[in-house]
Amino acid sequence: MQRLSRFGVDTHKDIHAAAVITTLGAVLDCRSFPATADGYRQLVDWARFFGAMRRAGVECTGSYGAALARHLRAEGIDVTEVNQPDKAARRRHGKTDVIDAEAAARAVLSGRATAAAKTSDGPVEMLRLFKLAKGSAIKSRTQAINQLKSVLVSADTALRESMAGLSNPHLFKRCAELDAQRTSGPAGAARHTLRRLAGRIRHLTEEIDDLNKRIAEAVELSAPGLLEVRGVGPDSAAALLISVGNNPERLASEASFVALCGTSPVEASSGKTQRRRLNRGGDRQANAALYRIVLSRLRWDDRSQDYLRRRLAQGKTRREIIRCLKRYVAREVYRLIVPAPAPAGQTAPTPVAV
Repeated sequence: MQRLSRFGVDTHKDIHAAAVITTLGAVLDCRSFPATADGYRQLVDWARFFGAMRRAGVECTGSYGAALARHLRAEGIDVTEVNQPDKAARRRHGKTDVIDAEAAARAVLSGRATAAAKTSDGPVEMLRLFKLAKGSAIKSRTQAINQLKSVLVSADTALRESMAGLSNPHLFKRCAELDAQRTSGPAGAARHTLRRLAGRIRHLTEEIDDLNKRIAEAVELSAPGLLEVRGVGPDSAAALLISVGNNPERLASEASFVALCGTSPVEASSGKTQRRRLNRGGDRQANAALYRIVLSRLRWDDRSQDYLRRRLAQGKTRREIIRCLKRYVAREVYRLIVPAPAPAGQTAPTPVAV
């Protein structure tokens, strides 16, 4: 009879520590492997020496363990995301890579860790990278704009007055056209600095526009029709898709998606007090995306405005109404991000080229 076992991995930048345990919880072996393609192959061969491997618990599958998680899935091993051990257990048992790897294996064996790891080999990973680049570009452009206006405040009077009252686009264009060779000293340095900052702002704006286009294309590739939902823009759609990942099947139901976005109420009952409180967990970026969608609908959508007036008349506060609307939006978006499975015995229709 083939033996079954579980293994856990504590991931780091250069070295991954792994531990193999039996289905009864006995530790078979612990070893470290380099975080390279050859090291991943050695880890899998070593683990399979002790029996058939079907599931692995891996820490940090979105960072240090991302490449290892891809290799394990390619080998037919299910990867489970494992959180770091709680502080109480760490105080009792100490902290080493081997202890953490063993704890990851036990988390999978006991069922404490059940969340399937996100994959990082599809259009959602493209979205994550584009969003990362766009965020840093926006931050740099904002910093450059603030610096340009700060330099302009202390510039010579003639230059400052010639730029007064201009909107940002016209101001940046005028600064980019400055001739820094006319004067020397602080006045010339100010002109040269303004021209350089304006050029940087123009370059970053072009970069942001390019990333916006690529984000919209990746959203359409990952979830066709999502951008057609009222109030959903490329940034909000990208935040929701990144939260779900490339493998939306890891979400068992609509309720799990709502909890992931932090819009599900949490039970907070005790004794004779029966109540629910606001969920402050979940992915806060996805929660913020739902909030932006609701605000857009409250401004432009007649149905949402009617709902707001009706609920206000019933005594609800605006904050409570927004929470309800976020829940409704999450339900609508879920149906597009996670398509319903085809009924038994039916297959999805084959696309026809036109």
